[in-house]
Amino acid sequence: MLTCSAALPVRAAEPAKPWSPAAISTPLFESHGAFDPVTGDFYFVRSSRDFRGWRIMVSHCGPAGWDTPVDASFAGDGVEADPFVTPDGQWLYFISTRSTDGVRRKDLDLWRVKRLADGHWGIPERLPAPVNSTGQEWFPRPAPDGWLYFGSDRPGGLGKTDIWRARQDAHGRWQAENLGPAINTAGDEYEPLPSPDGKRLVVMADGGLYQSVRKGERWQPKTKLGPEVNLNGSEIGAAFSPSGKSLLFARDTKGPLSGEFFLWQPEGPEAWPPACPGRAGDARSGL
Repeated sequence: MLTCSAALPVRAAEPAKPWSPAAISTPLFESHGAFDPVTGDFYFVRSSRDFRGWRIMVSHCGPAGWDTPVDASFAGDGVEADPFVTPDGQWLYFISTRSTDGVRRKDLDLWRVKRLADGHWGIPERLPAPVNSTGQEWFPRPAPDGWLYFGSDRPGGLGKTDIWRARQDAHGRWQAENLGPAINTAGDEYEPLPSPDGKRLVVMADGGLYQSVRKGERWQPKTKLGPEVNLNGSEIGAAFSPSGKSLLFARDTKGPLSGEFFLWQPEGPEAWPPACPGRAGDARSGL
């Protein structure tokens, strides 16, 4: 059996299956899903069919199912993507080209927003250097050990775009480092997803989704997940279930529905993504 600390199987009997709630799945491109553990809301990216003009949308689970998605409350004036809500529900990370200091930025930076005492999201903050750079930053994903993983095309990498990580020291100063040749190549590695227990890393790179397993403090060379996940190399925006046993990701289907969500559960079904409408007696709508 696959446990949270075990690697996802490179080959599995059951392929990933579409996850396409009516209000969320459209002819546009939907990707990069994230469930809010506090409200049960579903955040995701909606863009044009050719994956341009990214916007972070949110849908609430109501009595009739997922509501019509709307712009996230913290939306800015640039393109925005890659939402992630921390397991404690206190922070939401994302990327944005929104204006700062009166300047409309061209490069994507890492941002985060804190949940206020009243449950609403506060004012987003742009993470400082060396987390952000003059290049593009992608897919911020905090790990249980305090490292923030992300992709970047900044100078000093091994390829076009590499996987990096950053964390604060005891004095609050940030440090950043490249994950090295076990993960990065001369090509593109864009999106790093640590597992809930921090022992696995799913990486979106040239050709689809890969994984690495941590031994001690080192990440082992990444291996490509099988055709049950990687159908055409367009697989992006992966998200683990809280147990680490399921993987939700998006794929360009190259058909009428463009980018769509797919769910891979190599151990068999678990109660995730959350059912919507929820079961009678659930404490939160949609869970």
